[in-house]
Amino acid sequence: MTPAPGPTVPAGAAAPAAGYAARGPADRAGGDLARRATADPLFRLVAYALEAAHGRPPAAVWSAPYAFRLGSAGLVAAAGWPTAAAAAPRDDGLVRLSSLGHPADSCDLPLTLSGPLPDAPAWAVRPYTVLRALARAGYGRGGTDLHVQGSLTAAAGLAVAEPADCAAALAVADVHSGAQEQPDRAILARLLAEALPEGDDGLRRAVFFARPGRALLLGVQPQPQQKPQPRRRQRYAAFDPAASGARLVLMAVRGEAADRPRELARAVSCARRAGALSAWPPGQRPGRSVLVLLPEGRLGAVRSAVAEDFRGRGRPVPRFLNIAVAGAARREE
Repeated sequence: MTPAPGPTVPAGAAAPAAGYAARGPADRAGGDLARRATADPLFRLVAYALEAAHGRPPAAVWSAPYAFRLGSAGLVAAAGWPTAAAAAPRDDGLVRLSSLGHPADSCDLPLTLSGPLPDAPAWAVRPYTVLRALARAGYGRGGTDLHVQGSLTAAAGLAVAEPADCAAALAVADVHSGAQEQPDRAILARLLAEALPEGDDGLRRAVFFARPGRALLLGVQPQPQQKPQPRRRQRYAAFDPAASGARLVLMAVRGEAADRPRELARAVSCARRAGALSAWPPGQRPGRSVLVLLPEGRLGAVRSAVAEDFRGRGRPVPRFLNIAVAGAARREE
């Protein structure tokens, strides 16, 4: 795959600074997002942060939802909490990475397609791996300025890496494509699965293809070394707790890692006794959190029962986070 040629600089316009790829007058809506009072604060912040870190406005800002697995096997959905990525294209083979989560560890790295990774802060290794995989496929070989920021931390209990992967991939593919092109999500999903095989591909698919009030049914996917199969339509099942008078909340325990399995089991037991209908881990492996489905009218009772038990034992009270079943990643205009 070869990248589509970017738009030329219009007559009378100033040439871009050295290293910056030229953009046309329709230079996407990302450039003024930081100053748009009606925009979501997270997306304004991400747009401003890229400009502050790298001296130029973004050409695109994308949001990607956190995702989770359902209690039934093979079903995933997106949560109404976003990660955001802002990007601007370069043409000098340099990758500049920044994140408000790591304010002292921004970095400028040469974009190489193979060989050892360049020396980089630990947090930047994963986004660099994503950009390298995209460049090998023809997206952004000239380099990119990229800023990534989530609305949740790992302490909330949802996977943070997969939505960041997807947001970065969509933003980079967008700014290195033609003005009217949309990133091909199926291609990006395959590239991420190949580049980051240790990640949860089901969660990434939820980020790319989720629908509000629906759960995505995961089918059997071809392995990276197999010949690609004809593209199939995504399949969904209804999953809208709010429409049926229920609530979906994420319950995350705090404290030492060694204590979390026991404390999480106790929190679930308390929640069930107070009226919770079901509980299950949001990812493939048990962690610090569970998703709890409960009747709308029992939320207060469940939270109170769990808090009373943990306070009575001198333990940190678990966090509760409301979860709405949301749609897929999107470009923020």
